[in-house]
Amino acid sequence: MASFTAKTTGRAACLGLLLTLGATTQVAAQAPSDSLGGLASRFGRYQRAALPEKLFLHLDRPLYTSGETMWFKVYAVEGTHAQPLALSKVAYVEVLDKENRAVLQAKVPLKDATGQGSFALPATLASGAYTVRAYTNWMKNFGPDYFFHSSITVLNTFTASGTVAGKDSATYEVQFFPEGGNLVQSLASKVAFKVTSRTGKGVAAEGKLLTQSGAVVASFKTLRLGMGSFSFTPEAGQTYTAVITPAKAPTIKRSLPRVFEQGYVMRLENSSPDTLTFTVSTTKAQSETLYLLGHARQQVLVTARTQTTNGRASFTVSKKQLLDGISHFTLFSADHKPLCERLYFQQPTGQLAIAARPDKGQYASRNKVSVQVATTGLGAQPLGANLSMAVYRLDSLTSSAAADINSYLWLTSDLRGRIENPEYYFTANAPDAEAAADNLMLTQGWSRFRWENILTDSATTFAYLPELNAPLLRARLMAPESKKPAGGVIAYLSAPSRIIRLNNARTDATGLAQFELDNFYGAQDVVLQTNPRQDSTSRFEILSPFTNQFGTFKPTLFSTNPRFQADYAKRHFQTQVQATYARSFKAPPLPKAVAVDSSAFYGKPDETYFLDKYTRFKVLEEVMREYVPGVVVRIRKDGFHFLVVDKTNKTILTENPMVLLDGVPVFNLNKMMAMDPLKIQKLEVIDSRYFHGWMMYEGLVSYTTYKGDLEGFPLDPRVLVQRYEGLQEHREFYAPRYDTPEARQSRLPDLRNLLYWNPNVTTTSTVPATLDFYTGDQAGRYIVVLQGLSQTGLAGSSSFTFEVKQAL
Repeated sequence: MASFTAKTTGRAACLGLLLTLGATTQVAAQAPSDSLGGLASRFGRYQRAALPEKLFLHLDRPLYTSGETMWFKVYAVEGTHAQPLALSKVAYVEVLDKENRAVLQAKVPLKDATGQGSFALPATLASGAYTVRAYTNWMKNFGPDYFFHSSITVLNTFTASGTVAGKDSATYEVQFFPEGGNLVQSLASKVAFKVTSRTGKGVAAEGKLLTQSGAVVASFKTLRLGMGSFSFTPEAGQTYTAVITPAKAPTIKRSLPRVFEQGYVMRLENSSPDTLTFTVSTTKAQSETLYLLGHARQQVLVTARTQTTNGRASFTVSKKQLLDGISHFTLFSADHKPLCERLYFQQPTGQLAIAARPDKGQYASRNKVSVQVATTGLGAQPLGANLSMAVYRLDSLTSSAAADINSYLWLTSDLRGRIENPEYYFTANAPDAEAAADNLMLTQGWSRFRWENILTDSATTFAYLPELNAPLLRARLMAPESKKPAGGVIAYLSAPSRIIRLNNARTDATGLAQFELDNFYGAQDVVLQTNPRQDSTSRFEILSPFTNQFGTFKPTLFSTNPRFQADYAKRHFQTQVQATYARSFKAPPLPKAVAVDSSAFYGKPDETYFLDKYTRFKVLEEVMREYVPGVVVRIRKDGFHFLVVDKTNKTILTENPMVLLDGVPVFNLNKMMAMDPLKIQKLEVIDSRYFHGWMMYEGLVSYTTYKGDLEGFPLDPRVLVQRYEGLQEHREFYAPRYDTPEARQSRLPDLRNLLYWNPNVTTTSTVPATLDFYTGDQAGRYIVVLQGLSQTGLAGSSSFTFEVKQAL
């Protein structure tokens, strides 16, 4: 059932975190905490208002067949130390196709910074690569590139088993990224590059940089995952072309970005194991003041100021000043104009260690598997954590790994687009690992904000409020003829029900009204209206809570392969068998729904009448006159009026009270009095003025029908009645248990690909968790994946495999 609470409308700044200014950089003279002429202070003010929030989704597996169910766990964290953040109470989760069209959407409730949900993938869903993305209402203020994104594969076995893949066009994309931002003539520059196939994966390649006359000025090759870098000095009047040769592919020619006549170039070097050096070159010969600001996830880390000499300057930064993960460095002119930007990745020093082991390494079909899980933090000390666990079968079709929570929170979430194999940057010990990470920072680094928004003197405002208690329904009121917004109008939102809920809000200058939906689950009808005495012409439009803005993330392209045709046919058989027999398994009863407060929003009424206890009249006027002394019925020229008797002040209120039918306001009392009273079960009265949200009612009269569905009452044609999807209702994962001889000997086939899904695994600092599940009838290799987070912000994942044999 639905209940509503009024919320302030319009654009509003939101809560922030206290900002701690870090130590300054090591320059010739130690700078004060804000040596940048107020730049760091302005940035701190913005960051305190722009509380960063991140979501991570643990998906149960990377590949699905059409008709299966996708399960997921949502983790919500703050953006500084990745600690659980119970700010938002709703996560918006979508499955997007290659054209960014939403094929599935859900509003998932969050409690204590976690949530769980599922999608039943339609049997008609086409084969392909899809994007799963998740965000909160608050995160919409900072752009879609900040949302959680992950790529999944869906296989429609009806078509894939007989599909022949099209010929690979073998097209490649090549991009160039000058360090700091731009190429400037006569200034030595480092240029990163990235070569990817049409599927989005990095491709090994080598190449040469040529002048317009054909002279070779640099040679280069990729280091890892299609990325690399080279250095050269652009000359005046020259244009440059790169000739790239991917492995076993024809040569590609691409032009370099434009070379500017004047500007700045910033170079970052790992000058020692403990320090970074930023070298700045400029075409300006005269000395000038430059500022360097370094920050990471809500904290200012570095503030430094220096003067250029002969067009050069440098800053030295201690790595001890930096936080784990990605730090942003921006070079500013003396008048606070951003000149260059650079990212640096410092590998996190600690993560949540998840020790998980099965009781055996090999099992027969329909055998019990017992897994013991323990978690430790820094120094291998036992540490409690909130985890989720999935167990699924590996085959030739399951080639990609699921997103990893640790690499996502500390790396992927702070970069633009899809990151290939992000776990490499946390586990690699090879000599080129640091250089590979730096190439990633150069090619996919970005900022979530615009500096002009930070440097303004006006207060920071945001269009989307955090949903601190429940989802917000946003609606806009517009005049139908002028198409102008109707501001300053009181709007009423209700959902017909036997549980009486009502909300009101005042529209802002843009016509926007916002309502908080409490305990609103599943699809229900909502009723939006205004009081005709105040506004009788404007019309409402309910705004979608899902954004139509999309970032740069692209899923890996999918195409069927003829050599996997036997695997497609096998998956098709398994899917159809499960669809046929799964309902035959006897699932345990679902847990009882969360108790919902069934009292009306106005609490205990002054008068309550159950009409079946009285003589039933055929006219509602007779009911009111005979049985309800707290309401005086009057007939005037325009029809019926109610006047509530204020017993506290011993007077009669002079205006109509708020009249409700199943929670829906009725402003036309003539229609109300024409209703058949035999359809009404209960009548309640508030015998005094009642303050509610933006309004004060002259008493309140509430009618409730037997079914709570208005019983065919004719609402005003201008009233908006619309089916609205609330929070996703909880669905339990079910798998059969073979703990009796009868169950083990059942002839029902069990060809499940997903053996187990548990989004609520809890470990403590003293007791490991023990989890049990049963194998099915499919032999093969299975993988167990655990992911989770501690209250201190340590994230971690772990996996292992085991074998299932038909007979041991």
